[in-house]
Amino acid sequence: MEDQAETRAPATVRRRLYAIRKAYLLLGLADPTHDEEINLAFRRIRRRKAVRPKQAKGLTRDYLDRFLETEPDTPWGWRNRAMLSLGYELLARRSELVALRSDDLEPRTDGTLRVLIRRSKSDPFGQGRLAFTSEQTAQLVRHWLDWRGPEIGWLFCPIYRGKAVNRDLGTTTVKRLVKNAARRVGLDPADIDAFSGHSMRVGAAQDLLAKGLDTAAIMRAGGWKSVDVLARYLENANHNVWR
Repeated sequence: MEDQAETRAPATVRRRLYAIRKAYLLLGLADPTHDEEINLAFRRIRRRKAVRPKQAKGLTRDYLDRFLETEPDTPWGWRNRAMLSLGYELLARRSELVALRSDDLEPRTDGTLRVLIRRSKSDPFGQGRLAFTSEQTAQLVRHWLDWRGPEIGWLFCPIYRGKAVNRDLGTTTVKRLVKNAARRVGLDPADIDAFSGHSMRVGAAQDLLAKGLDTAAIMRAGGWKSVDVLARYLENANHNVWR
């Protein structure tokens, strides 16, 4: 195992270790990965190659507003505005955002939307979580749906030759639209590179912290199960406790 660490990150070694563990369990064999020698070897790897997890740059509210302004007044721009705004307010992973269906949205009497996120990385059995939008985001979504039409089940879909295509988007589309928006507003290349398809989730969590919400409330809003994962998201929040 330690020879793998010469060219691989500790997280990669851990994933491969888990894959071996799963294979033994499926075959009904004794699991050798719990041996103390294995545990000690992995601890040596982590000490020798201590690295901080790379964190996506947060797409906070100020970035979001600037990005929305640069989207063109075209079907592509209407779709992208709705995706950016909805992804931010739902604290959505990019996989959750592209998996949304039209019937996952429920209009509310106050002009907002209730959204059911049916399945996520931390919810493999599909218990789902509910999230809510602002009236502004609901309007952006309705504008997109008015153009897209009722015959397509996916909330967001590709556009080909000016027509909506009845299939889902890939997760790379989310990353691409975030980075393209960052380029349009003229951000530094290093900042553009730091944005990812996860940036809306990171930025919204940071904004919630800055507004004074506690960790439990932010975890509920974003569907986090681990406070350690959320803590990494909040590391770079513009939140100085000494001010």
